[in-house]
Amino acid sequence: MDALRHGWPLAIEGAPILAPVETSARHDLRARHMLLGASRAATLKLTNQREAARDEGPVLLRGAEPFTLIAALPVADPSRDLESPLKGPFRAEILDWQQAADTALELARIAGILPAFLVAPDNAEEAQPVESGDLEAWRDATSLAIATRARLPVEACENAEIVAFRSPDDMREHVALIVGNPSGETTPLVRLHSECLTGDILGSLKCDCGPQLDAALRAMAQESAKNGGWGVLLYLRQEGRGIGLINKLRAYRLQDQGFDTLEANRRLGLPEEARDFPVAAKMLDLLGVEAIRLMTNNPEKVTALEGAGMRVVERVPHQLPANRHNAHYLDTKRDRAGHLLD
Repeated sequence: MDALRHGWPLAIEGAPILAPVETSARHDLRARHMLLGASRAATLKLTNQREAARDEGPVLLRGAEPFTLIAALPVADPSRDLESPLKGPFRAEILDWQQAADTALELARIAGILPAFLVAPDNAEEAQPVESGDLEAWRDATSLAIATRARLPVEACENAEIVAFRSPDDMREHVALIVGNPSGETTPLVRLHSECLTGDILGSLKCDCGPQLDAALRAMAQESAKNGGWGVLLYLRQEGRGIGLINKLRAYRLQDQGFDTLEANRRLGLPEEARDFPVAAKMLDLLGVEAIRLMTNNPEKVTALEGAGMRVVERVPHQLPANRHNAHYLDTKRDRAGHLLD
């Protein structure tokens, strides 16, 4: 991931050299082909050209002229669609290194950059090797461990403890806030909260993240005030449902143009949901939690945690009033993402 953030090309097993469009610093790069995500290619009306290819697979794109970085960036970045006319025509070609292409686009998502690469570019610097097992090693939650823990009184509850988790293959550091006194006699109230800089810290009205975080801590504090009740807030470093801060802000820009939150992600060539729920299950396991009452309006979270081995004995609704800035966002979560909202 560091290689992509620095703009270094990748040498993935079975694929040509791939240079990230967004971060490459060599402005003399030229390539006959680009690699894009399927949803971005669909926005460019290219997916109907593909033969013998998966509906949701990456797309190998060829232009009438070689791609330079200046020409490639508007193709990769849909937030520029209204200001930078594309210089086509383009043609989608058969991709015979599908698995390596999937790996490249997933690595771009993890790095928080646009999922677009120049393929076998001229003048590329030395490529960083990527093995087929590197991505699986990053995804493997079994290496997660508790790094440290400390008492942390918070506004909602002075009797709280923070626990930090770290994995050798992942630079993200997740934390859990334990509210009240853990007890094996009661099932804790648990909230999975993915970090949201704009909502949690800046008070953005475009989402409901900040109010949900505050309300979850208050609910857990009420649990701890009861005899034997307690709660666990997992604060997961998965900004923008796993697409990263910069790409989330790009999605915001597309929302300003009239697209809903799911459409915006697709236009970026990114998944609608990319959060890592097995890591949450591993965090709970390391805390000694065997069963939970999960605060969520999203039934997919229940399914994902149960699939990772965590027993969810109750889904606790966690709905807050809408405002005029996030009403459409919440409607989209209800109508198109299956959230259980009234």
